[in-house]
Amino acid sequence: MVKFRNLDESPAFRDLLRLGPADLRASLTARAVETRRADAGGGLTFSWAASDAGEEAIDLLGRVAAEQELAEKYRLLASGHRMNTGEDRMVLHHLTRGEPAGKVVRDGRDFRSFYEGERLRIAEFSRKVHSGSLKGSTGKPFRTAVQIGIGGSDLGPRALFLALENWARAAGRTRMAARFVSNVDPDDANAVLADLDPETTLFILVSKSGTTQETLANETFARDFLARRGPSGLDPSRHIVAVTSETSPLARNPGYLDSFYIDDFIGGRYSSTSAVGGVILSLAFGPEAFQELLDGAREADERARSPDPRANPALLDALIGVFERNVLGRPFLAVLPYSQALSRFPAHLQQLDMESNGKQVNRDGQPVSYPTGPVVFGEPGTNGQHSFFQLLHQGTDIVPLEFIGFLENQTDRDLEVEGSTSRAKLNANLAAQIVAFAKGRDAPDPNKRFPGGRPSTLLYGRILDPRALGALLAHFENKVMFQGFAWNLNSFDQEGVQLGKVLTKQVLAGGALDEALESLSRALGVR
Repeated sequence: MVKFRNLDESPAFRDLLRLGPADLRASLTARAVETRRADAGGGLTFSWAASDAGEEAIDLLGRVAAEQELAEKYRLLASGHRMNTGEDRMVLHHLTRGEPAGKVVRDGRDFRSFYEGERLRIAEFSRKVHSGSLKGSTGKPFRTAVQIGIGGSDLGPRALFLALENWARAAGRTRMAARFVSNVDPDDANAVLADLDPETTLFILVSKSGTTQETLANETFARDFLARRGPSGLDPSRHIVAVTSETSPLARNPGYLDSFYIDDFIGGRYSSTSAVGGVILSLAFGPEAFQELLDGAREADERARSPDPRANPALLDALIGVFERNVLGRPFLAVLPYSQALSRFPAHLQQLDMESNGKQVNRDGQPVSYPTGPVVFGEPGTNGQHSFFQLLHQGTDIVPLEFIGFLENQTDRDLEVEGSTSRAKLNANLAAQIVAFAKGRDAPDPNKRFPGGRPSTLLYGRILDPRALGALLAHFENKVMFQGFAWNLNSFDQEGVQLGKVLTKQVLAGGALDEALESLSRALGVR
């Protein structure tokens, strides 16, 4: 019988509290680089050579994982146990790419078959669009797909699209252009729609409930664009597909060209490998590329089954984060991809991590007495080096770092300047930063002194292709899941987003308000 208990009830965690950080000047050696690494799936390697969790700490973290039964809880989740206690729901995003704990059948539905069936429908739909057998209402082929969604319906799919855009162009696998509209700010929709041809544009409306305020507002912009800018024979309903639940008002609605389905067991921030990401990625790059992404995610999921942290990179990454957060008291985490293609990946991870584990009560609604999820931020290197790295190197807070890098370009052209290629310069900067953060530098001038002792981990691979991207995505999903289990949280609801929505509806309804809310609304021109 698996037990759910708070982190501070673990004897190994109490033993862990007596440890401090390892001396990175001494511990970051060539041998550490060669041995403190593991296969993360999708062609990726996870390295913890520059982590300041020493071998004794990792041994104790392994005991914490065993005492908190983290691998067993993953098995429970993947087998359909109701792990979302706040909403009394299963959590099934792993089933969109495989069956890490076998089949999940409830009330006569095989959920893996359901998700795979939707993937096959999306693939067939995409092929019809690409071949031209499915055209817009005026007979012209679709050239651009525009995803309308917000939160998890935008951040993950947008990050994945941008991550593969150059790869697809270089590999000759671009099928359609893609755009995204998320913000209810009308300037967002107007900017995206400004140069599009309504006759060749296909909109993807993503709302699981079919009632998301921002998304429905932007749907109105899309329909207005189609009606106002298109010719008289254009039928807006033939230019919009919905991604929604089978019980939403968008489902099987004649106002849409087609509908593709998700369900309540896949949370928005975990939905990129479902129809939420599948439609836009299959249209943009072909269904084969989306399948390759799923294959990489499945490889990472399979590795997440191991109870041994040194053979389970997502679990080890999570445990190192617990050490940084709960033993060393570090409340931040910087995600630093040395890949321009991953420019929006840190934004996706902000939602994934902070919406999942930004909680102060445990699964039973009881306050916890220890810190939980960190503040996550990031920017691609080398841009970040010329921005916030000053604070990371010489600021008063030690911020743990997660680096991501690749050996090869996605694109096919590079130039040698001053004796080295741009790729060599990028990866030389990555290697240099890891060592500079860890070992620092002494200097007579205090202004030029680097204290070092700044820990990091590194995920790296040969090239950022769909398989590697899928593994990267799943690695972080599983890391966040394991940390939530360690902290005894429900990582799968998001009540923190609800209060603002309630108050917004009150403002727009025009009734009586809290006096401060009334005054602010008037100041901002709402009333």
